[in-house]
Amino acid sequence: MAKKKQELAVQNKNQIDETALFKHVSIIIENRKFRAQAQANQESVLMFWEIGKHIGSVLLGGERAGYGKQIVVTLAQQLQEKYGSSFEYSNVTRMIKFAARFSDFQIVVPLAQQLSWSHFIALLPLKSDDAFMFYAQDAATRCLGKRELRRQISRKAYERREIANTQLTEVSAVPFNMFKDPYLLDVFGLKENYLEADLEKAVLADIEAFILEFGHGFTFADRQKRMIMDGDDFTLDLLFYHRVLKRLVAIDLKLGKFKPSYMGQMRFYLKWLNRYERQEGENPPIGLILCTEASRGQIELMELDKEGIAVAEYWTQLPPKTEFGRKISEIYEEAQERLERRKSLPSGDVQREIDYFYDPKDED
Repeated sequence: MAKKKQELAVQNKNQIDETALFKHVSIIIENRKFRAQAQANQESVLMFWEIGKHIGSVLLGGERAGYGKQIVVTLAQQLQEKYGSSFEYSNVTRMIKFAARFSDFQIVVPLAQQLSWSHFIALLPLKSDDAFMFYAQDAATRCLGKRELRRQISRKAYERREIANTQLTEVSAVPFNMFKDPYLLDVFGLKENYLEADLEKAVLADIEAFILEFGHGFTFADRQKRMIMDGDDFTLDLLFYHRVLKRLVAIDLKLGKFKPSYMGQMRFYLKWLNRYERQEGENPPIGLILCTEASRGQIELMELDKEGIAVAEYWTQLPPKTEFGRKISEIYEEAQERLERRKSLPSGDVQREIDYFYDPKDED
């Protein structure tokens, strides 16, 4: 009996775990397939860039320009017959535009490692090189698919970031490119006459959508953050942490128009967080006040950014596409005008205006 038990133990010891073996081999295959696909994707994008670059250089010049389109039509037909639908006329013209837009191969290489040709097709209609690079880098950093990339472009994420940047001065305590203005919170389906608590609940119910709207690096830390000072209780709506910038981000949700008194409230939150919550190695916390109406002239005058405070509007419903584009363009133009006006003002005059406008009693 003892001998049989010993033989069984030896068999069990030598037995191979077939399930674990299959799982491990599957992981190897999937990893290698993913790398192979990524490599193939990169080579395709770089090939398209080289093709576009070469055709563009051949077509340059006076007399060739007149019949350049016909040359491309003929070439595309020949390439399509030999290599397939990837070389149809519309795609070959995209290759030419792509190479013309980014003549520096060194810019294209790192993007091609993370973005597919479909991503670049979505980016090509953009007129601004800055906008192109913003969306390309955002898609690469956050691993956005082509559908989500198109959504970010249609929702004008770049323009809204630039509007927020115009609030900031050269000595701003709020990092550039940190926030947007306005934020589009239409995905939460809030009805009319909602309360601040309703908005907060909606955000918490779909925190992923909220973070996606905010951008890369944000992680949720706390809600209704309780702060006790001298026996009094204070409550911050939402607390986030930015992993890249290594700092806490306080978010205060407000219904209606921005009020100067909100500045004192947020200043208190930031000082409390800096004293009691900031960890070693972290940067000072910053705050964002989200209002249904931003009062951008007042915000500019108060220079909140110097104290690490930004203000932005949030929209819970989007207007039709054309009206949305027009509104964002108007806000952007007004922001640029304020920026130019601020540059022309002597710093002393700006400070006097702020001192006159801001009364400490507003904090009560």
